[in-house]
Amino acid sequence: MSELNAWGGFYEIVGSAAGALIGLQFVVLTLIAQRPPTSGTQLGAAFATPTIIHFGTALLLSAMLTAPWQTITAPALLCEIIGIAGTVYAAIVARRVRRQTVYRPVFEDWLFHAALPLLAYVGLALSAFFAPIHTRRGLFGIGGAALLLLFVGIHNAWDSIAYQVFTIGANSNREEH
Repeated sequence: MSELNAWGGFYEIVGSAAGALIGLQFVVLTLIAQRPPTSGTQLGAAFATPTIIHFGTALLLSAMLTAPWQTITAPALLCEIIGIAGTVYAAIVARRVRRQTVYRPVFEDWLFHAALPLLAYVGLALSAFFAPIHTRRGLFGIGGAALLLLFVGIHNAWDSIAYQVFTIGANSNREEH
């Protein structure tokens, strides 16, 4: 299908970036795991795990949409299912962010950990739903959702690492001296 084939390079870039960033996040989390906070499970479920899910979703979308499909129907249906599941997951994450007691989220946290992922997954589901009818617009919407998830993941990974290094690490160093 020519409309989908034109997106190959885009998804190769997004997928490669998402895959590399997943690996990098695992390396960094392994390095900072020497000093986990006592309630790291709450923070992980609210902040770290969703970042890997967003990167994984961008990677999955990229892999799926570079496959040699004959029509847009099957990949659109799969993207719609992923968008709906992601929407449910984003709502669960927002609840976890609200319920965790270790860290008080600020506006930026709500924006990048709740609102933007929800927007990306809803946009993905809607774009995929309309892709069989308006293929070009649908593919732009799916691409936008994948790119938004990648950028949200980049922001959230950096934010989590900065928090670990500059807040948790700084507090640990003060207690040692």
